[in-house]
Amino acid sequence: MKFTLSWLKDHLDTEADAATIADALTSIGLEVEEVSNPAAALAPFKVAKVLSAERHPQADKLQVLSVDAGDGPVQVVCGAPNARAGMLGVFGPPGAYVPGSDMTLKIAAIRGVESHGMLCSVRELELGDEHDGIIELAADAPVGASFSAFAGLDDPVFDVAVLPNRPDCLGVRGIARDLAAKGLGTLRPEARKTVPSAGANPVAIGVEDGSGCHAFAGRLIRGVTNGASPEWLQRRLKAVGLRPISALVDITNFFSVDQARPLHVYDAAKLNGAIVARKGRDGEAFRALNDKDYSVTPGDCVIADDKAVLGFGGVIGGEDTGVTDATSDVLLECAWFDPDSAGGTGRRHLINTDARARFERGVDPTLLREMTEAATAMIVEMCGGEASEITITEAADWGEIVAPRTVALRPERLKALAGIDLPTNEQHAILERLGFTVAADGVTPPGWRPDIDGEADLVEEIARIHGYDKVASAPLERDAGVARPTATRAQLVERRVRRTAAARGLDEAINWSFISEAEAAAAGGVAWRLANPISEEMKVMRGSLLPGLAAAARRNADRGASSVRLFEIGRRYVAEGERPTATLLLAGEKTARGWASGKARGFDAFDAKAEALALLEAAGVATGNLQSFPDAGADWHPGRSARLGLGPKTIVAAFGELHPRLVRELDAPAGAVAAEIYLDAIPAPRSTGRARPAFTPPALQAVTRDFAFFVPADLTADALVRAVRGADKVAITGARVFDRFESGEGLSLAVEVTLQPGDKSFTEAEIADISKRIVAAAEKLGARLRG
Repeated sequence: MKFTLSWLKDHLDTEADAATIADALTSIGLEVEEVSNPAAALAPFKVAKVLSAERHPQADKLQVLSVDAGDGPVQVVCGAPNARAGMLGVFGPPGAYVPGSDMTLKIAAIRGVESHGMLCSVRELELGDEHDGIIELAADAPVGASFSAFAGLDDPVFDVAVLPNRPDCLGVRGIARDLAAKGLGTLRPEARKTVPSAGANPVAIGVEDGSGCHAFAGRLIRGVTNGASPEWLQRRLKAVGLRPISALVDITNFFSVDQARPLHVYDAAKLNGAIVARKGRDGEAFRALNDKDYSVTPGDCVIADDKAVLGFGGVIGGEDTGVTDATSDVLLECAWFDPDSAGGTGRRHLINTDARARFERGVDPTLLREMTEAATAMIVEMCGGEASEITITEAADWGEIVAPRTVALRPERLKALAGIDLPTNEQHAILERLGFTVAADGVTPPGWRPDIDGEADLVEEIARIHGYDKVASAPLERDAGVARPTATRAQLVERRVRRTAAARGLDEAINWSFISEAEAAAAGGVAWRLANPISEEMKVMRGSLLPGLAAAARRNADRGASSVRLFEIGRRYVAEGERPTATLLLAGEKTARGWASGKARGFDAFDAKAEALALLEAAGVATGNLQSFPDAGADWHPGRSARLGLGPKTIVAAFGELHPRLVRELDAPAGAVAAEIYLDAIPAPRSTGRARPAFTPPALQAVTRDFAFFVPADLTADALVRAVRGADKVAITGARVFDRFESGEGLSLAVEVTLQPGDKSFTEAEIADISKRIVAAAEKLGARLRG
C-alpha cells in the first residue's frame, strides 16, 4: 500500500515528519517497507529557459541550444522535436544522475559540438511514460528554481506492508485513523458531498442469490465529458504507481486508494438492457481491460447484461463496456462482493488487481450509498453531467452481512492476555478512537473491521495502540531444581531420523504443505482443500511428500546435478488427519563413472530399502523383526516395491521405484526410487529406562553353516530367512541370503546361518539337530534342500 505524506494529511491533522510517522506505523503493526522522496533524486535538476535554438552543423535532427538555469547561459545539444527558443524546461547539469536513463551526465561532444548537460523528458525523470519531447513548463515557472520544489514533488512516499486481516488499511483513510488513535494527530472529519437526483435510474440492476455479489449500487450519470483528470489527481496517482488514464477511471482509482473502496464505471451507451450479477456459465467469455481474453467458469461471479458478460465481479471489468473520451453517459457501480468469490476468481484466472486485493480481504459493506454519493459528486465536479437516483439491489442475505456484531470484552483480559494493566476507561477510549462503539453489553466493531471476531481481537487492538514497547518484561516461571527435558517422544524420533538422514549424505528439503489438485490426485489423494488458497497451484493439502521431493529433484537435475539425494520430514494430510512422515527420494547416479567401477550406476529399489532400514533403526525399530510385504501401493512400481512392517497390521515403511505413471505426472527424474517412513506407526518402546544394557560379548566363537534350497517362484527370500531363524530362536542369531541361482531344476536361494553357542561349544550332534530343524522349517514353505 503506497501513499504520500500530503495525501495522508488530507485525513490526518498532524505536524509529524515522515520519519516519525514511519516509526509510529511500524509500532502499531503496519510495517513500513520504504519511505522514498522523489525530490531527493531530482535535487540537481532546475527550471531553465531556452535562450536560443540553432541547427546542429553536423546533424539535421539535433539543435544547439543556449540554456539559462539561473547561472548564466550554457550550451546544450538537444534532439527533442519540441525544443525551441523561449520555452521553459527542466535542465540537468553535468554530474546529475538521470534515473530514467540510468546515466550520470558529463560534458561531452555530440557530433563535434560540446554539450554541458541536457533538457529532460518526463520518462527520463521517471515521472511518467511520455518521451516524445522534453518537459515544457508554464511560462511563470521561476528560472533557476529547484524543479522538484516547483513541481510539488517534495512529498515523501510511504510503502506499507498491510496484513491480510486489515483491509481498511488498504485505504489512506484507514491508515490515518490508526495514526490518530495512536496519538500522532487528529482524524479530520469527512465532508462528503451529495448530488441531487434527476429522475429514476433507467438501468435495471439485478443480483442473483449465491452469485458472490451480495449488493449492487448503481447510478446513471448523463452528459459527462471524459477527458484528462486534474493535475493534482494525476500527480497523486503517479506517486503511488498508478497510471492516469482519464478522469472517470482516475476517480475510481482514487477511491480505491483513498477509501479502500473499489468502484467501476460502464459506458452506458454500450450496455444492452439490464445488468445482473450472477454465476458464470460454460461457454461464456469476454475481453478484459488488460487486453486478455478469459473463459468464464460456473464458479465465477460475473456482471452481465442481456447480451454478454461484462466482467468478473470484484476482479476486473470488460473492454467492451469501458469508458473512452467519447463517453457521455456512464453507469457507476459500487458493489459488495464476497471475499471468497473475488479471491477464487482471481486465483483461478491468475488475475491480480487492486480491486481483487481489497474485495478478497473484505470491503466495508455499510457505506454503499455514501461511497456512491461521494464518487458521483467528484464525477459531476470534474466531468459535469446530471445524476439519476441511486439503485441498490440486495441479495437475500444482505441483512445478515450488514447486521452489527457485538463482541464481549472483559477489561481484565488485557492484563491476562497482553500483560498490560490499563484502566477500563482508557481501553474504551482506544477502541472508540479506532471507530468501535463501546456499550454496556459489549463492543460493536465498525464495518471496515471484518477481522474482529472475539475478545482476543479487541485485546490486540488495545495492546498495539497502547504500545507493545510498553509491555513490561517478566521472567517465565520455572520449577525449582534441574530443568526437565521438554521434547516429546515424537520430537526426539524426528530429531534422530533427521540427523541420521543427514549423516548418510541426504540433503533435507522443506516444501510447502500445499500442492496443486493435479499433484494431489497423482500422489496421496485429495482429502483437504483450502478455503482461501494462495494460488491455484497451492489449493490442496498434500497427502504425500513425494510431489514436493519430485519437483525439487527435477529442479536440481535440470541444473546439472548428477546425483540427487533428498529427504523431508513433514506431515501428510489424509482423511483421518495429519500423519508425520519421513520421505526420501534418490535419483540420478549412485556412483559416478570411474576407472575402477566402470560406467556410472543408478539407484535401485534396494538402495531405497537400505536408507529406509537405517532411518527405521534410528527411530527405534527393531529392524531384525521387520517383514517385507510385496507391492507398496498405487504410487509404487508393481514388482519393484514393498512395504516393511512388524506384521501385516503394523506397516512402518514403504520403498521401491516410483510407478511410471507417477513419474510421468510429477515429471520426476527417470529411475527415481523413494521410501516413506510412517513415524506415527512406529510403536513406542516397552521399556522406559534410559540406560542401555551393558554389552557382553559371547565367550565362544560363532559357527556358520550354509544351506541351499530350491524354492517356489512365489516364495520371498524374507519369508525363507524368517522361517530359518525361527527353527531355533536361541541358537540361531543370524540368517541372510548370500546367493541366488537359477538352473533347469528351478530357483535356488543360499542362506548363511550363524549359530552362537552359550556356555559350551556345539557338538556335531547338536549342529546336525539344528540343521534338521532348519531344513524342516524350509520344507514347510515348499522349499527342498539342494543336493
